[in-house]
Amino acid sequence: MGSWTRSGVNRSPHRPPSPPFPLLSRSTLRPPPACFPPQLPTSRASQIPRAPSPPPHLSRACARAPRDLKLDTVEKIVEDFASDMALNPFSSGTRLRDMIRAIRASKTAAEERAVVRRECAAIRTAISERGQEGLRHRNMAKLMFIHMLGYPTHFGQMECLKLIAAAGYPEKRIGYLGLMLLLDERQEVLMLVTNSLKQDLNHSSPFIVGLALCALGNICSAEMARDLAPEVEKLLRSRDVNTKKKAALCSVRIVRKVPDLAENFICLAASLLKEKHHGVLISAVQLCTELCKASKDALEYLRKNCIEGLVRILRDVSNSSYAPEYDVAGISDPFLHIRVLKLMRMLGQGDTDCSEYMNDILAQVATKTESNKNAGNAILYECVETIMGIEATSGLRVLAINILGRFLSNRDNNIRYVALNILMRAITVDTQAVQRHRVTILECVKDADASIRKRALELVFLLVNDTNVKPLTKELVDYLDVADPDFKEDLTAKICSITEKFSQEKLWYLDQMFKVLSLAGNHVKDDVWHALIVVISNASELQGYAVRSLYMALRAYSEQGSLLRVAVWCIGEYGEMLVNNLGMLEAEPPITVTESDAVDAVELGFNCYSADVTTRSMCLVALLKLSSRFPSMSERIKQIVAQNKENMVLELQQRSIEFGSIIQRHQSIRSSLLERMPVLDEAAYLVKRASATQATIPSYKPASGVTPGDLKIPNGVAKPAAAPLVDLLDLSSDDAPVTSTSATPNDFLQDLLGIGGTNLSTAGAPSASTDILMDLLSIGSSPSQNGLLDSSSPAQEKKPFSAVPQVVSLVPEPMDLLGSLSSSASSSAGTKSSTIVPQAADLLDGLSASTSVSGIDDACPSITAFQSATLKIVFDLRKQLGKPQETTIHATFTNLTSTTYTDFIFQAAVPKFIQLRLDPASGNVVPASGKGSVTQGFSVTNNQHGQKPLAMRIRMSYKVNGEDRLEQGQVSNFPPGL
Repeated sequence: MGSWTRSGVNRSPHRPPSPPFPLLSRSTLRPPPACFPPQLPTSRASQIPRAPSPPPHLSRACARAPRDLKLDTVEKIVEDFASDMALNPFSSGTRLRDMIRAIRASKTAAEERAVVRRECAAIRTAISERGQEGLRHRNMAKLMFIHMLGYPTHFGQMECLKLIAAAGYPEKRIGYLGLMLLLDERQEVLMLVTNSLKQDLNHSSPFIVGLALCALGNICSAEMARDLAPEVEKLLRSRDVNTKKKAALCSVRIVRKVPDLAENFICLAASLLKEKHHGVLISAVQLCTELCKASKDALEYLRKNCIEGLVRILRDVSNSSYAPEYDVAGISDPFLHIRVLKLMRMLGQGDTDCSEYMNDILAQVATKTESNKNAGNAILYECVETIMGIEATSGLRVLAINILGRFLSNRDNNIRYVALNILMRAITVDTQAVQRHRVTILECVKDADASIRKRALELVFLLVNDTNVKPLTKELVDYLDVADPDFKEDLTAKICSITEKFSQEKLWYLDQMFKVLSLAGNHVKDDVWHALIVVISNASELQGYAVRSLYMALRAYSEQGSLLRVAVWCIGEYGEMLVNNLGMLEAEPPITVTESDAVDAVELGFNCYSADVTTRSMCLVALLKLSSRFPSMSERIKQIVAQNKENMVLELQQRSIEFGSIIQRHQSIRSSLLERMPVLDEAAYLVKRASATQATIPSYKPASGVTPGDLKIPNGVAKPAAAPLVDLLDLSSDDAPVTSTSATPNDFLQDLLGIGGTNLSTAGAPSASTDILMDLLSIGSSPSQNGLLDSSSPAQEKKPFSAVPQVVSLVPEPMDLLGSLSSSASSSAGTKSSTIVPQAADLLDGLSASTSVSGIDDACPSITAFQSATLKIVFDLRKQLGKPQETTIHATFTNLTSTTYTDFIFQAAVPKFIQLRLDPASGNVVPASGKGSVTQGFSVTNNQHGQKPLAMRIRMSYKVNGEDRLEQGQVSNFPPGL
């Protein structure tokens, strides 16, 4: 046996002894790992640059090293070589792998930034010094990694261009990769690479051509697209399938950047559809899709020449046998399926002939594709989208909706969600087919996934109609009891909206709303229970049933806030009906409720821990009213109210003190003071509610939302006449004092405009809060100031009437909505009170439409008040005898176009010192081409005649073929002396 030497090698007796240290050679002498990467196999040698060779002096030393070379001498040679490499600025310090390892080992962001800063400094040094070209690969690879970390790498952009200009494939590969990562189409440096791209597109090597096409398809700008489009067109005719595929994808980018170049690729794209290679086919289909988006001519050309090819491709792919290179979960090339279906949808949309040609293949795909795998479901989904997007037959659409019904039973949440999305669009096409899957959709409302629940609930809302509203509402209300708290708000809103929109009977409406308030009263919005109170106020025959039902619900669900408010309000208003069982329905069982029980219910609501200030205030009001309804309970109610005299909430404290004073000191007027509230006008409230909803979302215009003019009012309430909103113009004038007034309960105009509720001040005293609308528009004056009100009837009760702007919008029909303006009005001290005539179409002026003007004296010359390319207005002026400040105007409206104007409305605005009184127009249709005209008379009174001239702004609105038009102008050519 041999013995161990100090070198640790076991000698063999048959081998001559080795020297103490083996001979140095390139295979035994290796530099440190930090300087040299490991040798790669031949197959990967072209991907990562080789390590630099040792310097010549080291190689020579290794070649002539004697056998007796000392160990310290060898170590010195290695250290010298390592120091030379460390000082070489072109080595950049470390390899990419070592840099990544150092970055990942950083424990803090500061350490990571230090590593990146050190590497960037080394790369900058290597770029600024001209040295070995072989290290550009490594520097560019590290720059790309640093760029992906989010650090700036702009200093390496020119290195990309140098690598692209190199002759070898490895350099070009790294250069193009850096170009796509470090630059984008907005960089000016990109213009310098156009020439290199053009040369590489014409290169003999398909691999270099592929690199250029890949880069061009990713960062192509409009200028580059125009310059290089001919080369790409030439490559579309190449024999190499990979080159064709990449050229087609590059053409997609060119067409997107420069749509004008689409016509150059139409024929080439159509010819590519005849290829057999699936990669070329899917690229060609994508190019055809982009051409259809960019050019109508391309769309028409492809409709005529490519439908047969697409049908053939889809049939071949559907019927093809197993091909491992295209198979995905047992389905042949689902990606090509989907791309072809999308293109067929674009070609068949709005074209009956193309759609008819597609029907058979679409039916085949829809019936033969398996739905138990995700790839098959993707194809079926796209097939359904195509069927719903083209002019398909009704049977094919039913087939598509049935596929969506199967999707709803799938376990995958994503499949069910997309099915619900398509069904929401399909319901406008075939409602009856969607209704067949109503049960499945209702089950989706109860799904555990929140997004599916919300989408299914929106679909159920669209499915509701007059025939199925009751069963659908019952299902939703039953689910409301077990629904998640997060979902109850959406579910409650939908149920309330359905109930309000489709209710035919007030009794059914009340029952459903009481159930919703009992199960989810804390999630009901304020406007919903406000509307419920309005309905109860109008349903006199159901008020007893409502208060009893709410009382029973309150005993079981006292924690529901909205239920508590409505119940307390009804008990305060109709407490005697609750106690005496008045207004009993036929099938309603009687209940026994004492006066003390009614007070207990209100007191329970007041002391409820969850009650807010609004609820407690309503409870105090209800207790005050019950003190009048139940005189025997006055003392107890007074004690309950007195408990809040020292409440920390100022509102409750003030109410407690005032209500206690009414109960104790003003018993003589308490019964009349605490009468039932007058019946609230349901139609006016709904219009106001719809107007407030629209005001909160001014930028959103729903396709079929609730608007004041298109409002479905439930429970058989008559629909009010549509009243145009008076968009008045601002004519600045003198600030005349305005009498302070307050709105009466029946003043619908103030209720509609939302400016009521001002306090009545001393007669004749000006107030800063008078007539907000008039102050906002800076026009008009109160009727009481202008003396335009007739004498009121002595039998009528005098009530204050709010000032309104002196601007009118004439409609040929009277407005029933504002008809209650006939209520009497009181003006400031010393002014004669007068009555508004309700028949007048001039709602804001207060005078009858039949008011006649007599005593016409001098005729003034006619003037052209307004003329445009479409409309001409002429004013005939006449003066009143003995009244120089009054002028009668006869307006003639002439249509100058060849299209008839409908719904014509004339509006006028004048300064405050002028009074305006408009008569109804002769009609609202202006004949075309001046073959007829519409006339309208009105009179103006200049209260500062001789001091200020007459001024007026006018606005005309009308419709042309159903489209709204609006014109306006200012009349400034009145003759002097008016």
